[in-house]
Amino acid sequence: MGMTSIKDKNQTISGHVAAFITILIWGTTFISTKVLLKTFTPIEILFIRFMIGYFALWCVCPRTLKLKEKKQEWLFAAAGLCGVTLYYLFENIALTYTLASNVGVIISIAPFFTVIFSCLFLKGERPEGRFFIGFLIALAGIFLISFGSESTLQLNPLGDVLAVIAAMIWAAYSTITKKISGLGYNTIQTTRRTFFYGLIFMIPSLVLMDFKIELAQFASMKNILNLLFLGFGASALCFVTWNFAVKILGSVKTSVYIYMVPVITAITSALILHEKLTWTTAAGIVLTLLGLFLSENRKMEKSPSPA
Repeated sequence: MGMTSIKDKNQTISGHVAAFITILIWGTTFISTKVLLKTFTPIEILFIRFMIGYFALWCVCPRTLKLKEKKQEWLFAAAGLCGVTLYYLFENIALTYTLASNVGVIISIAPFFTVIFSCLFLKGERPEGRFFIGFLIALAGIFLISFGSESTLQLNPLGDVLAVIAAMIWAAYSTITKKISGLGYNTIQTTRRTFFYGLIFMIPSLVLMDFKIELAQFASMKNILNLLFLGFGASALCFVTWNFAVKILGSVKTSVYIYMVPVITAITSALILHEKLTWTTAAGIVLTLLGLFLSENRKMEKSPSPA
């Protein structure tokens, strides 16, 4: 009994570490994307990073994933469509219509949608009131971080609505990932299968959205290194660690780590881009971390799972 308890505790710690590493890297990807957007279009960056990620996962685990049932293929197709293609497309399109700060705040409501989807489709995770209190405190903190340097809040209905849809899509992806984790397959293989479908669903967008790769775009070592960081780090590694965290902690607990993305972004902006860290931003960071702590350290009412 004692050994099982220690093993469970170690697994839980591993899940939290995996979620933190994921968010630490995802919170810094904006720097790489910012550099690459001078040479590449958003859809080009998206396609190249997931192609690199896909082949990286083949190198790490070159075994083919053999499914127990053919109908399970639909789960991987849905995960690829939601987590790779639609989420990033909606986020990128939202950024062309509204402020990046608006998108940052709105995307951070994904954990709220994850709770709703988990209750509807997983029937196992019902958070108490402190989750929602933590959610509101974190949202207030994220709002301060995002708009601390802005003079006024600008509402851009189309862009903001697209960002809300992106948050819902990511919540759907986390819920599907939890379903996939219950199938008992290797996390690297399942992530690779998800990437495959994401790339397939991306093909129509390549035709419609000015996808034109030229050799000159790879002339700069800075571009190559940033693409490798996004491909190996933000895609291959982070999607594996995220899916691993969902497998261990559940979709709701893992999604709460999304609150930390604006915190990491604010800190890396100050350290790398030498942007000013204002008192408003600092207060926002404290509130966000407090909200994260409240949402994470909650008792979950779990319905009995089938043996």
